Amino acid sequence: MVRDGYIYGFSLLAVAALLVWFTGDWAWCVAPVLLAAFFLWFFRDPQRTIPTAPGLVVSPGDGKVTETVTISTPDGPRQRISIFLSVFNVHVNRSPIAGKLTRVLYTKGQYLNAMNPASADKNEQNAVTVQGEGFEVTFKQIAGLLARRIVFNPSEGDRVERGQRVGLIKFGSRVDVILPAEATIKVKVGQTVQGGASILAAMPTQTPPGAGQ
Repeated sequence: MVRDGYIYGFSLLAVAALLVWFTGDWAWCVAPVLLAAFFLWFFRDPQRTIPTAPGLVVSPGDGKVTETVTISTPDGPRQRISIFLSVFNVHVNRSPIAGKLTRVLYTKGQYLNAMNPASADKNEQNAVTVQGEGFEVTFKQIAGLLARRIVFNPSEGDRVERGQRVGLIKFGSRVDVILPAEATIKVKVGQTVQGGASILAAMPTQTPPGAGQ
């Protein structure tokens, strides 16, 4: 359970208790109790089995794959996978690979629907670049129509592990993963993925120097 779940959940349960205390009518507690149950469920944080094979990129969040596309960047072509998180998904975010956080850049912005492709550039977002395992991956936490707060706990320069919990986006949102051009995509549009557990892509196997001689 994410800490926010306890804060919202128990606060609403306290409100329910006070309403019953002052009114003597149990009907007044129904709405806050239901809201408390929703928040306790929404901020759930299930355990996940993290793939351990080298060169794999796992999903930073739970949701549905909405796009796999090649994009142009100042550093050359890259591949981007977009994942939409509905209000019913787990919203804890995880690192897609193990490595060092070489950049953490938060940008204020709009709150377009996360299904809108323009949200990738215009919405409030936090772009995180991880350098490790011989390649670099950037993932973006992008706020959606309902989301109003992006949480990211590590700092630039920190070391993270593949599948490590790093933060969350409250309510509907989106995560983008930007991969090297040579990565092999392992998911399709419409597929449902789980943060830390689902493999999004794999990097080509590196042949050790002198192998095969």
